[in-house]
Amino acid sequence: MRVAHRRTTAVRRLTAVTLGLLALTGCGGPDDGPDDRQDATAKATATASGTSAAPTPAPDGTAPSTAPSATASSATAPSASAPSASAAGANAARWAGTKQFVQIDDARTAGGRTYLSVRPAEKKPHPRFEAWVIVPGEGPYTEVSMTEEAQVLLSVPLGDAKHPAAYAQDEFVGRLTGRPSSDRALLGFDLSFDGQGRVTRVQSLYTP
Repeated sequence: MRVAHRRTTAVRRLTAVTLGLLALTGCGGPDDGPDDRQDATAKATATASGTSAAPTPAPDGTAPSTAPSATASSATAPSASAPSASAAGANAARWAGTKQFVQIDDARTAGGRTYLSVRPAEKKPHPRFEAWVIVPGEGPYTEVSMTEEAQVLLSVPLGDAKHPAAYAQDEFVGRLTGRPSSDRALLGFDLSFDGQGRVTRVQSLYTP
């Protein structure tokens, strides 16, 4: 009887140890292997430290994209900058050292310097008189400056005679701005520019 009792007690102890071992090794569930438990631990650690876990590969085996989104790229892209030189400065440089036939829409004096708003035009001989026909240009006017010693020669209708005569710059400005805009569109001028794009000579053409 004693022998049987000792055997029964030994079997019970062995069974308890075996169940304890199974409980320790199987606490993660029947479907969770060692790798799954390691991944879960790594994710929990990353979440606690404030960092995101590494991206999981796609089912087809390709690596996940880590490129920045298009929205972020467009937000930091520099906008196109405006040209550094104004249209007036560009035209002045283009006309430097040349002669141009233009219309003059307006004129003003500031700081002892005369400024003209000009636009390229064309001229044709008058079919019946020794005069000119002005063909207006198109596009915006550009402001150019005159040198202090620039020469001004005016003919009718701005001047007092058919043949050109010399006038002061301020008188030229007063005569031009004193006419309505519709009349100014019918006037034409030969301009000469120096190497810096400043007007050195103005001559109005005779128009009947």
